[in-house]
Amino acid sequence: MTSTSAPTSFHQAYDEVLAVGWPAGTTYSEVTTPYGTTRVNSCGPAGAPALVLLPGGGATSAVWYAQAAHLGRTHRVHAVDLIGDPGRSVAGERPIRTVADLASWLDGVLDGLGAGRTALGGHSYGAWIALHYALHAPHRVSELVLVDPTQCFTGFRPGYLLHALPMLIRPSAKRTRAFLRWETGGAALDPAWLRLRDAATGFPSARPVTGPRPAPEALRALDVPTLILLAERGRAHDPARVTAAAARLLPRVTTATIPGATHHTLPLYGPTAGELNRRIEEFIE
Repeated sequence: MTSTSAPTSFHQAYDEVLAVGWPAGTTYSEVTTPYGTTRVNSCGPAGAPALVLLPGGGATSAVWYAQAAHLGRTHRVHAVDLIGDPGRSVAGERPIRTVADLASWLDGVLDGLGAGRTALGGHSYGAWIALHYALHAPHRVSELVLVDPTQCFTGFRPGYLLHALPMLIRPSAKRTRAFLRWETGGAALDPAWLRLRDAATGFPSARPVTGPRPAPEALRALDVPTLILLAERGRAHDPARVTAAAARLLPRVTTATIPGATHHTLPLYGPTAGELNRRIEEFIE
């Protein structure tokens, strides 16, 4: 949740990632919904098919900079700041407390963008939201792209949760960076984005809406083409188990593994972003 007392350093870091990483001509809009005002960063031809992207927890919409220019050649890319999460969305008086609230919020965002039907993608927690939304409104989702989705088909690895625990109990930039170094194997992540993650540590935010994985019977009835892209070296969950579960549950699913990727190098890390972009581009076209 943003507020007038939010640290200036966060806004500076946010703007830096947009200025350095996003293509020229990127615009932003503030979409009014029953749950508050949602910040959306957009690029690509105004009349092109829509692609709406949801970030992982704490990553902000700016994290999609490695996809924006590439996918913006053929689509109007809209990257959304989650309400209640670090970013420039502003929560309203009506809180988001349930999965139904999340779906209603995203209905309002798509309405405000004029996206009656859209390709929808998300990473990690954003993928969890995207999947639930596709179950809620399959008629509005032309293609569904889930990038290393968490809590959708299998649970977290216990070791991942144990390493994340100190960061969750007592958040700090130092602990977040240590966790990212562990999960990514010390990958050289973009310095501007790391400064944004540092600043997000002290940013006011609400408790995220979480819940059980979607019901198997609901997934079996989902008639939306779905692409699942998994991190080969990710530590959040077992990619082979996710692949097997998704193949068993989803009637129209394509899965692929991004070589060398980890959960937190996706979607922004240069050496793996190219393969991620290629897979998404081929699927949504």
